[in-house]
Amino acid sequence: MPRRRNNRGLELGVLLLISEMMNVGITTIPRVTFLTILGQVLLYIGIIKPPWDKWDVCISSEKVLNHREYKRLIFSVFEHGDDMHLYYNMISYMVKGRTLENRYGSSNYTFFLAVISLATSIMYIFLAKCGAFIFDNPFYLQQCAIGFSGVIFALKVVTSGEEPFGNASVGGFVVPTRLAAWLELIMIHILVPGASFMGHLAGILVGVLYCYTPFGYLTDSIISSLTGDCFVHHRSFYKSYQRSQVNGYQNEYYF
Repeated sequence: MPRRRNNRGLELGVLLLISEMMNVGITTIPRVTFLTILGQVLLYIGIIKPPWDKWDVCISSEKVLNHREYKRLIFSVFEHGDDMHLYYNMISYMVKGRTLENRYGSSNYTFFLAVISLATSIMYIFLAKCGAFIFDNPFYLQQCAIGFSGVIFALKVVTSGEEPFGNASVGGFVVPTRLAAWLELIMIHILVPGASFMGHLAGILVGVLYCYTPFGYLTDSIISSLTGDCFVHHRSFYKSYQRSQVNGYQNEYYF
């Protein structure tokens, strides 16, 4: 039987998040990004009451593959362990959501976010299977994780892919933007032992697949056919863009 979800109320992390959103300006946050944040806050504090406790839907390769609990692929993403976990995730997401939703449009971004979220969960299962096989240890299959961090890492890679030639500061180290997610992955693994390394790595790999493989092109094409709006990237992720620059068509976009 699922454990009962308690009302948490406005804990410190929630109050800090609300304060930061007010400072940024609620009206400056695009609607899908805002609703995604709002939904996760309401879920955490107990106003939204699903028929499960957060740890009943944590993502685990064993639970998904052996017990066919596929709901974990979706619902685990939106649960958080504590208020500061929620706060840091939502602050990071707000920055990336504002950038990408304004760039892609709300309709495209809605489907894009859904695809990235599901793909990150699937990648997590794949990494768990690989870890169990390579190290001959079932521990990887039994690891159970919750949170939006993996999705945020995927969005971080996509955001960096749009503007790959700048620099970013990670923990006081200035590195090329395209390397920022990898450095953050290592630093979090060292400094935050309870964080899910596989979850974060899954997000990075999904971001890489989207930016630099046909997976991104296929995703864009399907979403564009559903919404009727073209995906316009400020920097194409595909070799055809590089060829167009050579031919002198720097202002042409591929999507």
